[in-house]
Amino acid sequence: MPLLSLHDVHRVIVGSANPVKIAAVRAVLNSVLPEVVVRGVAVPSGVPDQPFGDEETQQGARQRAHAALAAAADASLGVGLEGGVVALPGGRLRTCAWAVVVDRDGREGVGGSLSMPLPDQVAARIRQGEELGHAMDVVARTTGTKTGRGAVGILTAGLMDRQRAYEPMVAYALAPWLAPELFLPAP
Repeated sequence: MPLLSLHDVHRVIVGSANPVKIAAVRAVLNSVLPEVVVRGVAVPSGVPDQPFGDEETQQGARQRAHAALAAAADASLGVGLEGGVVALPGGRLRTCAWAVVVDRDGREGVGGSLSMPLPDQVAARIRQGEELGHAMDVVARTTGTKTGRGAVGILTAGLMDRQRAYEPMVAYALAPWLAPELFLPAP
């Protein structure tokens, strides 16, 4: 059975109702497949609301991708995106984010990015149990960080926003479909 080609993809489902995550996937896919339909569905990540560590964050993205694909019989690809935090030596925290793409044949692609230090006052709130987006809302005296420009948009003074930060990791996760001949099993 031949592997799914990206050019055979007509519908993609994102494991989230967050408009930023859906827009990131749509922007990347529309650059190579202008007619592809991308939509989101709210699914559980299976990890805490604030994942800690790259492994747990990647696990959340993977579970979102699989749950989304299971929820949409008409989709060829499921995409999960998950943001988290990683503890650094000395007690500081940094951000992390992962994208996982899966197809119905069991093929998977993974891409990560968005590693930047967090201010100590934000890290303290996260350690007390708040999610990064909520902690940023309080510290930056704003609202809607998670569904808007993200912590990255606030901390870079607008040089980057959450959607643009997620786009490269979606592209990285699509590598097995963008260059399928390079991902064939070794002879």
